[in-house]
Amino acid sequence: MTKIRRAIEADEPILRELWEEFEAEVPEPPGFTPETWDEAWRDIRRRIGEGVALVAEDDEGPIGHAWAAAPVHGRAHLTDVYVRPRARRSGVARALLRELAVALRGLGAEWMSLDVVSSNAPALAAWNRFGFVEVQKVMVVELAALEQRLGASADGATFGSAHVQTDDLGGVERAVRTFVPRLGRSAGTAVVPPKNGWIGVYDELCGREPELLRRLARELSDRFGVAIAIGVEAGQVVRYVLFDRGRMVDEYLSVPEFHGPLPPGDVIALGANPTLLSRLTGADPARVRAVARTATSPADLPPAEELVAQIGELLVLSGVELAYEEALGLPDVLRIER
Repeated sequence: MTKIRRAIEADEPILRELWEEFEAEVPEPPGFTPETWDEAWRDIRRRIGEGVALVAEDDEGPIGHAWAAAPVHGRAHLTDVYVRPRARRSGVARALLRELAVALRGLGAEWMSLDVVSSNAPALAAWNRFGFVEVQKVMVVELAALEQRLGASADGATFGSAHVQTDDLGGVERAVRTFVPRLGRSAGTAVVPPKNGWIGVYDELCGREPELLRRLARELSDRFGVAIAIGVEAGQVVRYVLFDRGRMVDEYLSVPEFHGPLPPGDVIALGANPTLLSRLTGADPARVRAVARTATSPADLPPAEELVAQIGELLVLSGVELAYEEALGLPDVLRIER
């Protein structure tokens, strides 16, 4: 039979044993330093004296605990609930919460809040069943990773180019003159004559705006067949988007979650498709797998400017490591001023 009673300071050995079991089972998440017992005990003593601290026992001894801070502005915060594995699924947690609710109401509380680790799925499910709802999120980031991202956004170069699989230089020139002004105000465009079956297009505006570059490549693909937008973003990652007859058929980002967390399926989708690249560009699938790799950090891959050049080489594209200003120095380049 389960008995719920108020904890007292003489229960310190019992409470420490239960607390250590809970800490071992649910460790602190990254970025949070675990408490020592001395620190925890100071808080528990305040709960005993000012809030509510409970111990659950059965015929074999202590089986759980729960404690909450005294209410502030009508809300009491539940800091710990733990039930030993042997006593779970027998209503002990419900009994502890029921006694807590009664005691806290007696102290003037109208609401109860708690913190729960996002990775603790069983606890999340239990709190949802008891009627708790999420009202805020605590988020954490390693400062070194934050500095890397902020530094990349502020200082890293973004540049790119579009390449279309055709020898129709006049047609590409006319398409660029017609379409690019619709995207915004560009300082100019450089169109590189056919090489290896590709015509390169370097636009000042699209080169620094990846979404506009993608739209340019889609337009060229719609008119001529196969086209690709490829470049470096924030000086850290390489992206390409491949189109066939105006339809996007493959997208690659060297660090899929560089711009933020993604569902697992989206992370996988941002890997290169060697079979498709081979069919549309003639690239060697084995080389695609070896070169167009993905990683969780830019540090795990070659520098972005090197990587984009390597990918350009395996796709038989030339000059993909160049920004608009650099492309103007290529031989026989056709300049379209604005």
